[in-house]
Amino acid sequence: MRIQKNSLSGLALQKFKRNFWGVLSLCFIVICGCIAIFAYALAPDNSENANQMHLSIHSKSPGFTVQMLTIPQKQEEQSFFSQLFLGAKNLSTEIPIKNYKVEANSLVVQPYSELKTNGLVKTFSLDKFPNTENIESVVEKYITTKTFTLGTDKYGRDLLSRVLVGARISFFIGFVAVFISLIIGIFMGAIAGYYGGKIDAIIMWFINIAWSIPTLLLVIAITLALGKGYWQVFVAVGLTMWVEVARVVRGQVMGVKEQQYVTAARALGFTDFRIIFKHILPNVIAPLIVISAANFAAAILIESGLSFLGIGAQPPMPSWGAMIKDHYSYIILGKPYLALVPGIAIMSLVMAFMLVGNALRDALDVKS
Repeated sequence: MRIQKNSLSGLALQKFKRNFWGVLSLCFIVICGCIAIFAYALAPDNSENANQMHLSIHSKSPGFTVQMLTIPQKQEEQSFFSQLFLGAKNLSTEIPIKNYKVEANSLVVQPYSELKTNGLVKTFSLDKFPNTENIESVVEKYITTKTFTLGTDKYGRDLLSRVLVGARISFFIGFVAVFISLIIGIFMGAIAGYYGGKIDAIIMWFINIAWSIPTLLLVIAITLALGKGYWQVFVAVGLTMWVEVARVVRGQVMGVKEQQYVTAARALGFTDFRIIFKHILPNVIAPLIVISAANFAAAILIESGLSFLGIGAQPPMPSWGAMIKDHYSYIILGKPYLALVPGIAIMSLVMAFMLVGNALRDALDVKS
């Protein structure tokens, strides 16, 4: 008779695979992560921060199509990886046009306008377009038809590109904030739970003080102290999320440190550092995985709230919370999609992390 032995991690993995919503949410998170990393390769507008403005076509509905004339300028030299991960430093000017015609060695265009009357006509000579032999080649090379899949925002920027690039802020803040909270929370909680006594009392006093301050208020104070910016928000959110991790680790360590294998480790003369990090912490990792998934979702919501208040990522850097702030008034002006699209993106990513957390909780529950 063949007996198959499975480790606890293998059994937990099998239970997680049987959870349809957990697996689906994990796949969604992986896809969002790939989109965040390669946003500029996927975005129609691959300029830095997807910040190509066209004020004449602001607030257009999804699927809007227009002819675009590109006036080339001298480009800065950029490596392939810089352009892939940081966006193209595009100095060219894009002009939405209604129509155009060729006259001798000049290109005459009529810029796009919502007014029924014809706007000012602009004339561009051949020398404006390098590496072209005649006006016909200018038309073929520099006039294209551009479609805005999700429409444009109030500055005429491609909404789809802004959403894709904005995923970086909301996605990466989860990793950075959770990483910071785990480092501080595990260290403080393990020390308090293992040594107890006065050390535990002092650490718990700090934990209770930090716990009593509203999270958003503490994040705002830290952000204002560090300054407004991208990384300041990451650090601020991480410094407010360690408290819950520390409390969980402390409680787990207090229960595990009385086990026989810990007593045996002490009898063998192992140092406290080795006992804590080699023998105790690996056995309390399960609740930390669950709480980390929940903290991912909380970090995304906090960052969105800070961006909505104007103290998160600063313009022109796209952020889902800032996009809602810029367009929430359009909900009552007949164009609610400008605020709903980033709102749905936030809701979907937060829900995915919460479902993964619930699936991990069920999979790591040894009683089920």
